[in-house]
Amino acid sequence: MLADQHFLRIPGPTPIPPSVQRAMSQPMIGHRGSETSELLRTIQPRLRKVFGTTQDVVIVTGSGTSGLEAAVVNTVNPADEVLVIVTGAFGARFVKICEAYGIVVHQLTVEWGKAFDVKDVQAVVQNNPAIKAVFATYCETSTGVMNPVHLLAQTVKEVSDALIIVDGVSCVGGVETKMDDWGIDVIVTGTQKAFMLPAGLTFIAVSEKAWNRIENNSNRGFYLDLVKYKSNLAKDTTPFTPALSLLFGLHEALKMMEAEGLDEVYARHKLMKEMTRAAFKALAIPLLTTDEDAADTVTAVSPEDFDAELFRKTIKSEFGLTVAGGQEHLKGKIFRVGHMGYCSPADVLQTIAMIEIGLVKSGKQIEIGKGVAAAQKIYVAQGATN
Repeated sequence: MLADQHFLRIPGPTPIPPSVQRAMSQPMIGHRGSETSELLRTIQPRLRKVFGTTQDVVIVTGSGTSGLEAAVVNTVNPADEVLVIVTGAFGARFVKICEAYGIVVHQLTVEWGKAFDVKDVQAVVQNNPAIKAVFATYCETSTGVMNPVHLLAQTVKEVSDALIIVDGVSCVGGVETKMDDWGIDVIVTGTQKAFMLPAGLTFIAVSEKAWNRIENNSNRGFYLDLVKYKSNLAKDTTPFTPALSLLFGLHEALKMMEAEGLDEVYARHKLMKEMTRAAFKALAIPLLTTDEDAADTVTAVSPEDFDAELFRKTIKSEFGLTVAGGQEHLKGKIFRVGHMGYCSPADVLQTIAMIEIGLVKSGKQIEIGKGVAAAQKIYVAQGATN
């Protein structure tokens, strides 16, 4: 292994394209100057397309979790009732944020590795008419599950006027997102996943209905007060000092996505998911999720006859390849392979080849090349349909 060679295949942070790195190294400019205003004006229409909305997208300097907290504190008051759908560690994070603000939380807990059923959500809301917001996770990073948020608002709004608030941190930018068409009221994401940037910016898109709720809420906090960001964005500025280097990088990353075409970006992520899953199936290694529930941006693998942590250490020492481990009660039981952002089918083939050697060195009996061949067949078949 070369000293500086590192292959990062975790579900965030993700690799950064060289052109984005170069953009972030530009000389600093004044954050209240005309150059920054022009940068924000250029970024906005591209961000709106990624979110599938006609609304401006608020940009907050902070991690994705700061965006989740902003979504809570701006829309819900202490003692209000909400429903949080928990399909893994990041659904549970919404619970913790709400409880920190004295909000009454109803939980719909789903077995880790499975997506929620919208009819179950509808039933909870119908039985608890005081619920003012439903919090859901689009891609549950901890389990590699993609939840059906495209059906959520339509189903809930048959029985309730509750806001639909979605954590899209680990998939927006890598999967189709149609906020307006799907009726989502607030959706949050961050830079360090499919947006191909370091952590440090969070994006929050808000519907007109949610803005009405927010503007009538007197407990919005200070730094995370979204009304401040909205009013400043109308003047092409920000209420507080922005992370300018990340904005330079964001501009370049959005240009890359636009040049590839958003539909092509989404198709690439879906293809990488299918290649990765086919490889593990060919190697007879169980996956945590079904094909139907599987996320396009991360695959969770659930080994039965080898040590997941030993395997992770082996590929790290052998090749500098990093994959993620399990979280909470899945710690040591699964590992997770990220395939999002600045990642291509060629990267997946290389990753699977390294994984196969790591499996052998970890004591797993496999036929070398079988996983790579399965992934190659998916790629060739996909190419034949284009």
